[in-house]
Amino acid sequence: MVQLYNLHPFGSQRVVPCKQEPAHFCCGRDVLFVATTAASCRVEVFAVRDRGRCDPLGSFATLGPVLRMAHSRAGDYLVTIEEKSKATFLRAYMNWRCMSAGSSRVCVRMVGHKMEESYSETLKEQMSIVEMPLSDPPLCVSCCPVNGDLLVGCKNKLVMFCLKYQVINQNLTVLDFERSLILHIDNFIPAEVAFCAGHIAVTTELDVLIVKLELVQQSADRTEQCTHRVSALEKPVDGDPSTHTLQLELDEFIICQKPVELLGEESKLCEIPITLESTELPTEDTKHFQVRYLLFRRFTPDQSPFGFCEETKLHSVQLLPVYQTAHEGTENKRELLSLFCFFSLPHVGYLYSVGKLVELISTYQYSEKSEQAVLTPQFLHVITSENLQCFTVRCSAAAARDEDPYIDTTVKACPPVALDVCTLRMQLFIGPRAICHFKNHIILLTKADTEDITERRKPTRRMLSRKADSTKSRTNSESEPGWNLYIIDTVSTVQLYREMVDYSRTYENVKTESCIHLLSEAHLLVRAAIMDPHYLKSDEKEELLRAFRESCAFLGDCYSRFDTKDYHLALPYYRMSGLSMTEVLKRLVSEDDKIQTYEKGFIFYLTHSLNEDLNEELSKESANKVLQIFCLADPVQLPHILCSPCMRNVCPLTAMKYLQKVEKIMPSVVLTLTKAFMALKMGDLTMYEHEMNSYKETILACGFIGQPKLLRQHKEGIVTPTEFAVHLKEMQPGLLVAATVALHENSKIELEEADTFFKMLCSNSENTVPQLLVDFWEALLVVCSREEILQELLLRVTSQYVWRISMKQLPETKPLKTTEDLINSCNHFGLIFPWLTSIMSVGSPSDKDYHEDISKLQSLLCSQSINIASALPVLEPLTEAGNVGLTIRVLCSTRLGKYEEAIDQLLQRCPDAAVLYAQHELKDDNRVLWWNKLLPELCKRTRLAGNDCPVLISSLKAETLSVVAMELELRDFLRLLPEDGTAAFFLPHLLHCSQRKLLT
Repeated sequence: MVQLYNLHPFGSQRVVPCKQEPAHFCCGRDVLFVATTAASCRVEVFAVRDRGRCDPLGSFATLGPVLRMAHSRAGDYLVTIEEKSKATFLRAYMNWRCMSAGSSRVCVRMVGHKMEESYSETLKEQMSIVEMPLSDPPLCVSCCPVNGDLLVGCKNKLVMFCLKYQVINQNLTVLDFERSLILHIDNFIPAEVAFCAGHIAVTTELDVLIVKLELVQQSADRTEQCTHRVSALEKPVDGDPSTHTLQLELDEFIICQKPVELLGEESKLCEIPITLESTELPTEDTKHFQVRYLLFRRFTPDQSPFGFCEETKLHSVQLLPVYQTAHEGTENKRELLSLFCFFSLPHVGYLYSVGKLVELISTYQYSEKSEQAVLTPQFLHVITSENLQCFTVRCSAAAARDEDPYIDTTVKACPPVALDVCTLRMQLFIGPRAICHFKNHIILLTKADTEDITERRKPTRRMLSRKADSTKSRTNSESEPGWNLYIIDTVSTVQLYREMVDYSRTYENVKTESCIHLLSEAHLLVRAAIMDPHYLKSDEKEELLRAFRESCAFLGDCYSRFDTKDYHLALPYYRMSGLSMTEVLKRLVSEDDKIQTYEKGFIFYLTHSLNEDLNEELSKESANKVLQIFCLADPVQLPHILCSPCMRNVCPLTAMKYLQKVEKIMPSVVLTLTKAFMALKMGDLTMYEHEMNSYKETILACGFIGQPKLLRQHKEGIVTPTEFAVHLKEMQPGLLVAATVALHENSKIELEEADTFFKMLCSNSENTVPQLLVDFWEALLVVCSREEILQELLLRVTSQYVWRISMKQLPETKPLKTTEDLINSCNHFGLIFPWLTSIMSVGSPSDKDYHEDISKLQSLLCSQSINIASALPVLEPLTEAGNVGLTIRVLCSTRLGKYEEAIDQLLQRCPDAAVLYAQHELKDDNRVLWWNKLLPELCKRTRLAGNDCPVLISSLKAETLSVVAMELELRDFLRLLPEDGTAAFFLPHLLHCSQRKLLT
């Protein structure tokens, strides 16, 4: 793997026209603050223009020499730690921009000082200095880039100041601070601190601690005191005699503590207790915090190949936020996505992700001792005694996975977080001392020793060319040898991306992994720029998006052409590139290509692309080329490839020749069906019949499971039947239905999708149901086992039977199954009851035209499968339809347990069937209805009708009285007989009841 690419991330440089030697400097939104040395005690402010041009904005005096300084983007204030008379002071400079307008007025006030409205006019036009007194000297300071809050490091504690916006009047809002929280840390002297979105990273010389302040729900009537005192690195107890002896023995030795790394929950086990002290006045809105430990790491003095270094200590701790990718119209709404922490030892740097997951992302090894480092979303810049070095970072790769945890799929991908870091550039400078970063600029302070100045004349020392108009003014060049403050313009993302792509071509045929690595670096470079809201606001946006798609295409080419273990990444990268399949084929397969081998990545891409429902159709030449590729690389895929919608224009004769070659090696049902499909396309029905006769119909139906696209394809999201399906509909509808049932049962087609398929196949409108679809539902009822699908199917077929009977609509094609077929093959169709046959025997002649639908409907209702309650609305249109309606109503009443209602309906409309109904339905617990309901009703109706109703008399005499006489005691039987009845009529049944009693 190539470790140093020697690219050119640095462009032109300009000298910042400082009047005095810089002691400290930092960057604002569009400005550079430079604090001079102790002689002048001033801060110079420069406006940074395009290409690093600097224009002086003004300057202001400080209380004393500046020891530390930082700028907050939120609130646009500068905070300093200054020294005067051996005392240190913490100050914040507000409204400093008024200096550029020529104002020299300054207002100094204490933090929290109540401002009166009378100040309003003066405050607008003057710089305001806020003094923030502390009980202990401030050592380090950091501003939160998200909300502008301030964190100050003191001995054994960290103090947090919240940025406040004080509204004086409608025309004036003044910034102020409120001391809100103190973090007490015993035996801890912070050297550097970083603060971002409630996350705190603090270092001593050899320890790093990262914690997060989390809000907790607590009442506002008490001050929060939250202490964490958990220690895994236990110290020996003073009273232990062995401890005293050990101390005497080790007095002459230097004791180095063991290196420790604790991540996530384990970091609570460090020996650094934190106590929170809230200093806000308690109100309803008071925030209460608790500490969550994220990371603790302890180092030992550097035992590196460079030798033992007594000055080994940590430096350059940084928290880098990465925001959610901005979209159109939302550039100003930045939402924090990921957070990264960097810190460095003299010879090695560490980059951690501390957002959703705490983990070490990258380790950076320096070629020589580092002085300072600065992390950006795209690069890590490190200065050593002679170099400005530029390293790649993995922040965008980690953030992309935070934004989309499912990014590594067949649709999208991103280079891995664990990708090896590399050096893009090692630029020689004389005496680099300090560095900071600002947008696309590096600000670098150099200060050469006397002997280094002579080195400038040596030809081996190369520096970036200075602009001709760059000037440098000094007051005392002899006493201040060789210092310069440079603004180095980093080249545009797209320009560096182009250079990376060009450079990668030198490794294409020599070092495959290096080529992929460099293209991955280029991809991450562009991805990081796209995620940065600053870049999205620039004119580079469209150019960046084009570069991003192009980088995806280059990576797709690599994984397609090279033999790599990650060959499958060709598919997502090509998809992200937006290239069509035709364009990819042109990139990878030339017209006169005689190479007979194709790498796995290319075949993987083609296979997946062709097997999915794309709207792209390949030309005849491209489709035939694809056939040739698969015949050589993966012939078993040919039947599946030919069924792709993309291959509609393929030459069927050429396809048949390739399939015949494959059949000699690997015959299969799918291959035979595909050959039949090609025969249909050629119009050769003889060949088609020959192929279809090779297997039994049941095997052919199952064969479609292996390739559903033989029957249906998707075009622009709509199901479209193939020519094969159209032919089967005309010639073998049973096979078509059986195949569709097999597809459904194997989860290859959904019920709604099948509906659309049959409606399109039969050219029916959306609201009409073709008979072939009803055939499919009936066939599916035979095999379906899922209850929710079963009830849906039962309602669908019921609805269709009802519609046809009520609308007197005959099916357009002959049904594939009769009622008898369904009763014999499907448990959901029951035997038709005798009393139903009796009713239908006296029906109208017109019912005979729809006999099949009527009998299927009755058969369904005779079974116990359908839910009658849910079917009632569907059956409503038939309830008044003559004898058919009578059968439906009686069947529904019976299934709902309303037997008396059913008997009334029969006695009223078809008394002939009443006794047949009773014989079939009135059993067990319902048998009591014979004498409680049926006998009284028959007697009543016979009396009213007299001898004019032979059917009632016959029913009463032949069946009802016989059943009652058999079931009841004589006394109960006598009570049931009407008082005005004829004795001769009932006598035989009374004798029968009496004899049965004597016999028992």
